[in-house]
Parts: sequence; structure tokens; C-alpha cells
Amino acid sequence: VLFQIFDAFKPRLHDSNSKVNQVALEALHKMIPLLKDSLAPVINMLIPAIVDNNLNSKNPGIYAAATSVIQALCQHVDTSLLLQPFCTKAQFLSGKAKQDLTEKLA
Repeated sequence: VLFQIFDAFKPRLHDSNSKVNQVALEALHKMIPLLKDSLAPVINMLIPAIVDNNLNSKNPGIYAAATSVIQALCQHVDTSLLLQPFCTKAQFLSGKAKQDLTEKLA
């Protein structure tokens, strides 16, 4: 069931409408403390959806929402679940997103 929900939710994290994108990130930020480690099966799908475009967004609302989601993941999800997907994404990012994710890894 979790896969079905996040399969439907994930495209909103890439939505071309910036308001939809930002609201999806803000909603995810609220979900993380409730779901915590039960997000483990979808973490590898979620992290690229959160990081790609959103952490390098020129829209300050989207960037702020994306960084708050990353922070919530670090606070509420077992860091051993985050290590591999964060490392994988950090290798291929550039700019501010690479810097932000590298700082989280450190």
C-alpha cells in the first residue's frame, strides 16, 4: 500500500506547477514524523524525487521546503537508511544541492 501511495505522490514532487510542487514538499515534511522508519521501503524512490530540481530550485519556497524535508528525514528516519541514497545523489549533483547534501552526509 505504501508503494501505491508514494507512486501516486512522487510526480507531485516534480510537478511543473511550482505551487503544487511546494505543497507536495510541505505535505511530505508533515508525513515524515508520523511515518518515520516505515518509510524504509520507499526511501530510495523518495530521496531522488526530493533532491532532483528541488534542492537547486531558484524558487525560495521550493528550496526551503526541500531542505526542511531533508532535515525531517535526518531527524526522524534511521540514518543508516539514508546514507546510501544520499551518497548516490551527492555524487551526481552540482551547485547548492551538492553542497547541502554533502553537509548532511558529514
